[in-house]
Amino acid sequence: MLALSLASFGCVKFERAYSSGRYANSQRRLERTTESESADGFEQYATASDIRFFLDTLCNITIFASNAGKANELLTKTFELLAHYESLFSITIEGSDIWRINHAGGLPVAVSTETIELLEAGIKYSKLSSRKFDITIGRLTRLWDFSGQSSLPDELSLSQAIASVGYKNIVIDGETVTLTNPYTWIDLGGIAKGFMLDRLAGFLRSTEIYGAVIDLGGDIIVIGEREAGRKWRLGVRNPFGSEYGLIGIIKTSEASVITSGIYERQFEYEGVSYHHILDPSTGMPARSDIVSATVVSESALAADALTSIALHLYSDDAYELLRSMPEVIGAILVLQDGRIIEIGNIDFTQ
Repeated sequence: MLALSLASFGCVKFERAYSSGRYANSQRRLERTTESESADGFEQYATASDIRFFLDTLCNITIFASNAGKANELLTKTFELLAHYESLFSITIEGSDIWRINHAGGLPVAVSTETIELLEAGIKYSKLSSRKFDITIGRLTRLWDFSGQSSLPDELSLSQAIASVGYKNIVIDGETVTLTNPYTWIDLGGIAKGFMLDRLAGFLRSTEIYGAVIDLGGDIIVIGEREAGRKWRLGVRNPFGSEYGLIGIIKTSEASVITSGIYERQFEYEGVSYHHILDPSTGMPARSDIVSATVVSESALAADALTSIALHLYSDDAYELLRSMPEVIGAILVLQDGRIIEIGNIDFTQ
């Protein structure tokens, strides 16, 4: 969910910096990802890089290895692993673990170990947020089409969907999942990319690579130390400007940088803008003074979840939450009035 995202639905912003922040999928964005500083500091190594469409967005992976054959082999395996996770966690792919749980009518469903781990993490963060963020919001998300909706969901559909939300409806028994409310649907869109980033990074760290950049639609993780101790440079998108404008640059060692923002997906209806961050208690876009939240963390899963939660809070509460979380190296909140709040130990230059 990067919305400070590498352009998030994002991509790489250039002026020698990756940009974090989601955008709508477009050929224009794909073209923008063809140049970057990715090889800067790794010039002596072979590079393999490709951009492919997964998770309803563009995914850009670059790997630095000792030779071209090894780099390309690992690039292929990394994309295969990404495809595997999408086949487990997608709410729309028929036969995925999540699809089967949602369509089981309340019957128990045997799923993969990875799905159990992600669901357990989703329940943890749903509890942490006091249900402002809830992974059983699937019925609500299906009522909205932020790519171009021409009307609002009707009140009856909203009320029925709201009644289905509740992470306590998920019962995990070993590797079996049951929804105690058969109408409940799980949607892992708020945390799945972070989980995938951690798993892809873990796979690459187990191999003989020198570095890598994984960008899943603007959710980014950088691996390896650049030459001469130089840090990675990641651009933070300006939520008030063009999709390629930045409010500043984060410099970091190996870490994940994830941004979520209300500008990522939205539409206007009768003069009012509606964004995709939904409040489970109302079924409508969440109210907050925060426009975008960026988190730097060693855990991409934590960063993904916490940026999602932050957009459901007002800035004072989000500040206290992020400051209290040991997983957070640093964070940036951009407010409706244009103010920027920096949290923790972060090297950020506007």
